[in-house]
Amino acid sequence: MFLAGCTGKENTSITVISREEGSGTRSAFVELFEVLDENKNDNTTVRAEITNNTAVMLASVAGNKNAAGYVSLGSLNDTVKALKIEGFEASAAAITRGDYKISRPFLIAIKDQPSPAAEDFINFILSAEGQEVVAGNGYLPVASREVPKIRLAPSTVKIAGSSSVSPLMEKLREAYIKKNPDIDIEIQQSDSSTGMNAVISGICDIGMSSRELKSSESEKGIGSIMIAVDGIAVIVNPENSLENLSRRQVGDIFSGKAGDWKELK
Repeated sequence: MFLAGCTGKENTSITVISREEGSGTRSAFVELFEVLDENKNDNTTVRAEITNNTAVMLASVAGNKNAAGYVSLGSLNDTVKALKIEGFEASAAAITRGDYKISRPFLIAIKDQPSPAAEDFINFILSAEGQEVVAGNGYLPVASREVPKIRLAPSTVKIAGSSSVSPLMEKLREAYIKKNPDIDIEIQQSDSSTGMNAVISGICDIGMSSRELKSSESEKGIGSIMIAVDGIAVIVNPENSLENLSRRQVGDIFSGKAGDWKELK
């Protein structure tokens, strides 16, 4: 397995592209692929190029034929190629079957009692209608629940956090405001840690996280609610002829142990 059209003189060195520290996707990725040192700390190679959101990750891999990166399954597009892991494709169906095991929760976090508008939006996300939006956008839904409708005055709900969760949150927002046009929902994407800190400090009503809460966060009074399950796809440039990697090979790439695509034949 090698890059299409490569010759002996062509550069086939792997360009590792990773997310920034604080990214929930990076945190989940390094755990799932064991990109960890002997003390269980993140061991991503220091040679990795760092991107600060999903869109930049996709553009970076699409623009570099030697690149390897990773994104939320729901954010995949045809500008990059998702590799199979252990022979199984990255898809919601494969996660449901238990074949593709590279998955993590999408969470929202709140502190204390949310405002009526924030509570109603959360109720919508967890309703059958909200979970249909989740499933319709390539994520795995969670068990839905029905709750009484809250009477609302015009107001604003502020949401901040993970750039992996934000595309799904935008779709949920669109569906919600069609029924509740007097509620303004503002979504600011950054990373999971920033979103959690925004909830802790009271800057926003709801935080978005693509990883479990850290004990240092929950100790400050925030709680989490799972809204979906998402996979993480390992992505390469479409010119790369590679189709499949083992979990160990992925770990070796992102820790810097494997530095050339020719090593992965």
